[in-house]
Amino acid sequence: MSKILIRGAKVLGGEPQDVLIDGEVVAAVGTGLSDEGAEVVEAAGKVLLPGLVDLHTHLREPGREDSETVLTGTRAAASGGYTAVFAMANTFPVADTAGVVEQVYRLGKEHGYCDVQPIGAVTVGLEGRKLAELGAMHESAAGVTVFSDDGKCVDDAVIMRRALEYVKAFGGVVAQHAQEPRLTEGAQMNEGVVSAELGLGGWPAVAEESIIARDVLLAEHVGSRVHICHLSTAGSVEIVRWAKSRGIDVTAEVTPHHLLLTDELVRSYNPVYKVNPPLRTERDVHALREALADGTIDIVATDHAPHPHEDKDCEWAAAAMGMVGLETALSVVQETMVDTGLLDWAQVADRMSFAPARIGRAGGHGRPVSAGEPANLTLVDSAYRGQVDPAGFASRSRNTPYEGRELPGRVTHTWLRGKATLVDGKLT
Repeated sequence: MSKILIRGAKVLGGEPQDVLIDGEVVAAVGTGLSDEGAEVVEAAGKVLLPGLVDLHTHLREPGREDSETVLTGTRAAASGGYTAVFAMANTFPVADTAGVVEQVYRLGKEHGYCDVQPIGAVTVGLEGRKLAELGAMHESAAGVTVFSDDGKCVDDAVIMRRALEYVKAFGGVVAQHAQEPRLTEGAQMNEGVVSAELGLGGWPAVAEESIIARDVLLAEHVGSRVHICHLSTAGSVEIVRWAKSRGIDVTAEVTPHHLLLTDELVRSYNPVYKVNPPLRTERDVHALREALADGTIDIVATDHAPHPHEDKDCEWAAAAMGMVGLETALSVVQETMVDTGLLDWAQVADRMSFAPARIGRAGGHGRPVSAGEPANLTLVDSAYRGQVDPAGFASRSRNTPYEGRELPGRVTHTWLRGKATLVDGKLT
């Protein structure tokens, strides 16, 4: 059936309205719309948002299909309300050539439950010594606009400057994993009271902040765009706020887990809480929430980092860093930002759809819920509360820090260009 009537939804959290989908587009928005010839979705009390966009997803394919694939990762994305994800370059082989990014792009076209936009590596092999084929990746069928060595920092200032100069020519952006490598050698968790008490190697805030400070100055010097991945400290917030006050073209993201969890959880020695950058302090968490609310931090990005069971079910020092996040992101944002009164649903739409689509140049996504726009939509039951059960995840991996935790909100429906990918909480 080509027509779908979403009846009585609170569009962006506002007054109840009907939304008619006809084919791939929104045909009409209003009250009392006719349901003749349409499949009806009763949405009273639910919130309708534009499809979510994640600027930071690890799909692992090619090379680590034991953790995730494009198919399973995009199924997880659709379950979480996402209609587009940007796939990070730290695959095997690394996505540092036109051939590899085109492979990921084709896999998304063939198997994706959402649109997949590859991110290209900044340097060959993520080794930080030689620029990758930035222009060729941009000119490829994948049309890469975002470049990142995420997982590793582009720590050489000359290489970072050259990357910023190169992408400026076609309006691209370098997304920096801000981690000064010498300052984090042997680091296991946030440097502070807890690390001292546990005897674990500390990861100082300055390791992140020093790279951000350098890179915003480089971006200003070059006149290019820089994006800060998974910002995690109060000091980083202040640097980005200062840079924006100077008119520097910098954007920043925060992960859901850095909005909710703190380094106190590491006292359990449970490797599910081991992540890069590490969980920080309560003070940092509140600074991140305030910065997301006031726009200093532009977006929420999941840093969805799946790992097989054996890479997490081991001693802390040997465990891989990372957490899955696509299927719980919106619930965590509701708990930390909406239910606390820091953001309304229209602002959530900005931080999780409009702004990431704009930063990544994701055409057709992050668009208003209005007539003539692509029908990329997600419907949320914000009144729902329930425990997180990773056994029901669509992701191939289960390394969530929220297992057994009660979180609010549940995505019930997702539409990609008018086609339902999730109906009543179940993948189509």
